[in-house]
Amino acid sequence: MNYCYEYPHPAVTTDSVVFGFDGKDLHILLIERGADPFKGSWALPGGFIKMDETAEEGARRELFEETNVRDIFLEQFHTFSKVGRDPRERVITIAFYALVRKGDFEVIAGDDAARARWFIVDELPPLAFDHDEIIETAKDAIRRRLKLDPIAFRLLDESFSLPELQRLYELISGRTYDRRNFQKKMLSSGYLERVDFNEEIKFCHLSSLDAKYLVEPGELPKGALPKNEKGSGRKPHTFSFLSKKFENSDDKDKDLFNP
Repeated sequence: MNYCYEYPHPAVTTDSVVFGFDGKDLHILLIERGADPFKGSWALPGGFIKMDETAEEGARRELFEETNVRDIFLEQFHTFSKVGRDPRERVITIAFYALVRKGDFEVIAGDDAARARWFIVDELPPLAFDHDEIIETAKDAIRRRLKLDPIAFRLLDESFSLPELQRLYELISGRTYDRRNFQKKMLSSGYLERVDFNEEIKFCHLSSLDAKYLVEPGELPKGALPKNEKGSGRKPHTFSFLSKKFENSDDKDKDLFNP
């Protein structure tokens, strides 16, 4: 279908800020542009919305075409409409962020992307257009969301250690947390399940009372910290996030996960 308008209309694009975590560093997925403008520069995956698709559909299509990443959580967070932000024409961008387990995807460049690869958040190359501003806005958006919503668990493997969870929270928030207080807060939420129990009875340490408790396999007292002191030589205990239990609860928008 052809569209004709009496008055000029801006073009609309989407860009996606895809965050990935590898257990140590937070990364962002970028593509090297294979065409002008900014040919050879790194940029966020994205492109023009087609006339027969929504903004989210366009974002998902472009992300798959340029990076081979698909079927992920996407959330719209801002619209960028500064005049002159694209040298080709008047362009408005609807931006999304995504949170993924980095190891779940094989990144393959496609369409008009010459290359696609992950970059550590604090080690990004010079970017095309205003994509540095888009990334900073996305980082602010997930920091705010993190205070009320356990979105960080989307970046973690099915099972993870509390040190990994704390590392991720510190990377997103830009803050440093006390280890014992952080672990106590997370475990007291009631939505972390210990997954490394074996058939033996395990000991847990309740920091607020400084007392030991016998725990049967599969059970963990609310607010209890696994005994895993530094220098013990033992691997940190691993946990899973009870996402279905949380989604079916009335605890959304509470500060259960705000350290």
